[in-house]
Amino acid sequence: MTIRAQILKVFQQEDLNFLLTNRIPRRLATQFMGWFSRIEQPLMRDLSIAMWRLFSDLDLAEAKKTQFQSLHDCFIRELKGGVRPIEPGNDILISPCDAIVGACGKVAGTQVLQAKGFPYLLEDLLGDRDLVENYRNGSYATLRLKSSMYHRFHAPHDGCIEQVRYISGDTWNVNPIALKRIERLFCKNERAIVRLRLAANGQVVTLVAVAAILVASIRLHCLGAALNRDYQGRSVIVCGTSVRKGDELGWFEHGSTIIVFAPDGFDLCDNIRDGAAIRMGEQLMRLPGAPLA
Repeated sequence: MTIRAQILKVFQQEDLNFLLTNRIPRRLATQFMGWFSRIEQPLMRDLSIAMWRLFSDLDLAEAKKTQFQSLHDCFIRELKGGVRPIEPGNDILISPCDAIVGACGKVAGTQVLQAKGFPYLLEDLLGDRDLVENYRNGSYATLRLKSSMYHRFHAPHDGCIEQVRYISGDTWNVNPIALKRIERLFCKNERAIVRLRLAANGQVVTLVAVAAILVASIRLHCLGAALNRDYQGRSVIVCGTSVRKGDELGWFEHGSTIIVFAPDGFDLCDNIRDGAAIRMGEQLMRLPGAPLA
């Protein structure tokens, strides 16, 4: 067994993993990583990326750049053109990011699962009664970005970003171990709620970008500031920004989660199931009236 495999085996022990990634000063650790990752010192950068490779399946072959100024620069890397083909057609909503699919399916009234046996209410997550009713009995997909993945996220369809709601919160880890232990975790963490009105049918699809430990900062191109604990602006920001399917919307400062909500009538595509890997641009949901594959 390799050293890397031995290390990963140790950190896969649930009790130890939960202790090391949650029972620490989460906000302090996040602030430290925000500072440390931006150090532009070549030796520090190279050692940090080497350690990251040791603890993960980091693959930079698709990265647009071959050299990075800092660890942070590597975290938020862009990709080479053409490595994420966009599923065509107005009948398909694409995945906004590279991810591992978590809990997904139909919203049970206004109740959603974060993991088996751990439900939460749309109202607690979204903080908007109109949106809650919009997704009553709708469809959802939880998309978890691993730390080694491409961290930028994109428009799932042509449309207009009408509004962003920022909700400050905690920075619990969002890995499967924490999701099985912390009730209503997504409703406790820092998050940005992005409302997208589709050009195809006028319905509203919402992306909930949930921050986590080491990553409590969300960047959106339609806003002029980072959304994090230092943000002093309005909690509800009207945007009116038009986007095309596949356009970059922003990025996380590290790995985290995006939950996609669509109204009743949208259906998950056949490839979407708990534990499946998906890439940005691949099919996620079918719009109402779209034929089954």
